[in-house]
Amino acid sequence: MILFLLFLVALYELYSSGLSGMAVVCIIPLLIAGVYFAFQFKMVVFWCVFIIHFTIMGINRYYPLPFPITAFTILPQILLFMVCIFDIREQNKARYPNLMFLAILIWMAYLIMQIFNRTCDLPFSMGAWFQNFLFWGLAFLLAYFNVTTLFQAPKRIMTWFRIWAYLAIIASFWAWRQQTFGFDTTEWGWLNAEGARTHIIGGSIRYFSFFSDAANFGCSIAAAAIVFYILAITTTLKKDKILFLISALCCTEGFFLSGTRTALACFIVGVALYVVLSKSFKIAIPVAILGAIFFFILAFTQIGQGNMQIRRMRSAFKKDDASANVRDINKAALKKYLQDAPFGLGLNIDEGNVPANHKYKIVYQTSNDSTYVFIWQRAGIVGEILFAIVNGLILLGGVVVVFVRLKSKVCIGIGSAFCCAFAAIQVGGYANHILLQYPNLLLFYGGMAIVYLLPGIEKDFDSYTKQLYDEQEEKKRLKLEKKLASRV
Repeated sequence: MILFLLFLVALYELYSSGLSGMAVVCIIPLLIAGVYFAFQFKMVVFWCVFIIHFTIMGINRYYPLPFPITAFTILPQILLFMVCIFDIREQNKARYPNLMFLAILIWMAYLIMQIFNRTCDLPFSMGAWFQNFLFWGLAFLLAYFNVTTLFQAPKRIMTWFRIWAYLAIIASFWAWRQQTFGFDTTEWGWLNAEGARTHIIGGSIRYFSFFSDAANFGCSIAAAAIVFYILAITTTLKKDKILFLISALCCTEGFFLSGTRTALACFIVGVALYVVLSKSFKIAIPVAILGAIFFFILAFTQIGQGNMQIRRMRSAFKKDDASANVRDINKAALKKYLQDAPFGLGLNIDEGNVPANHKYKIVYQTSNDSTYVFIWQRAGIVGEILFAIVNGLILLGGVVVVFVRLKSKVCIGIGSAFCCAFAAIQVGGYANHILLQYPNLLLFYGGMAIVYLLPGIEKDFDSYTKQLYDEQEEKKRLKLEKKLASRV
């Protein structure tokens, strides 16, 4: 009873004061229980992490967490990583040494070398370096390794898509709710505090659902729309076709509600890549025609100009757009400062402690508006180019898998969906700071890990799909027999 009361006190102290020494010591039994639970119910832990990645920013907006978000996102993944290392049964079909794994290791090696970066001549901060390394490097490895180990069963991959589809529908509905009924008190509070400058522009409102911001919501949901359109075309099960088509339509509405012009570019790039990967004129010709009509309407007509979201999307085709010009000005200013810092300002200093009169203080204060510019600031032009190469290698390897190694229509559809979404989100990361935001890293880099896993489980996938299809047809036959019998 005394131990239990101490545990309750520790939970209260954790909630009220954060991670104190007493709280850490008293919560050790909970950590032990968590390790045991993770060993017994790995997939339950993963699905919880998956859902948390999707919703954590909205939860934190309504109920600010007293301790870092990583306690809910990164720590469970580290726990799963440890469990997967020791669980040999889950590794029987995993193929870890592939191009994606190599690319991630190269990127992590560069981040480790950033320990020796002394561009700013400021005191070394191990905490700052580790925090940056955690998000920029280790998170990629965790997503790759955990997904590669746990998703060797076709049923789990299809569950991934179904959960993602439901979450995407909910996210799109939340944005529709914001448009239809207005923002609630908490959302208005966030807008008044920091969000209005970027979300209420010239009379246009950018809806952000329960994501961190409208850009993150728009790009992520646009990439999701591509995934579900492709799956709706390629899957053989009727109920999945319906679910994925509904989700795709909701996501399309969602990225228009976001008012994020880059989301439109993400969608176009993803669709264009699918035209290539499909290797089918039956798909390529109609998609190309529809895409050309869509582009012509937005670029050369005023159709739908009364709708603020369409008006916002149409501004992407204007060269004199004020928002884009501000980004170009910021990049030009950063280029002058960073030409003397080819390896960036480093991951190993605390940005908040940079003196006001320091040469590079303005670099930290300048808005980056892009994941690639963010990396350019911290890891330099060398790091930015290396990061682009790493992502290019990951995508190229996935495309080769889809083009050459996969034969099954369903597996080709899954591989194409993830490759197209990954290409789309890279476009989003080039224009907006969204690649390292929740839920994108786990969704799209974890998805690419599945692509590399598909050749080893393609036969299992064919058997699984055939079994479900046969069950579907048997249900239809029994339903028809029952209907005929009732008529007699």
